[in-house]
Amino acid sequence: MNSVSLRSARGLAASLLLFAFAGLGSGCIAIVAAGAGAGTVAYLRGELEATLGGNLEQTNKAVNRAIEELKFVRISENKDALLALTVVRNAADQRIEVRQDVVGEKLTRVRIRVGVFGDEKLSRTLLDRIQAKL
Repeated sequence: MNSVSLRSARGLAASLLLFAFAGLGSGCIAIVAAGAGAGTVAYLRGELEATLGGNLEQTNKAVNRAIEELKFVRISENKDALLALTVVRNAADQRIEVRQDVVGEKLTRVRIRVGVFGDEKLSRTLLDRIQAKL
């Protein structure tokens, strides 16, 4: 291999490594995937999104039980056949929005946002409680 192609290969390898690790250090996305469908969880731009194995009715009941267990104050709740939206506040007066969308017959996407900028730890705590109630 000549020196020009060796430098090109090294440059390409370095570029690929830099690209691969750029997303890991940003801190703005954390993804855990456990299967294709139920169990997929992502935290992006202040919102935690998870696809749970349960229909909208089951998931909504789990959300309500988790909210009661955490002693959050319910501000509003709207629900139809395809969407449920629950807004609560915690003791620190943070607004927490839980949105549930039908994905499939037995799959529901849950999105949790705390305040404007999000709170990953609180979002994950709420999601853990919801999953335990399903």
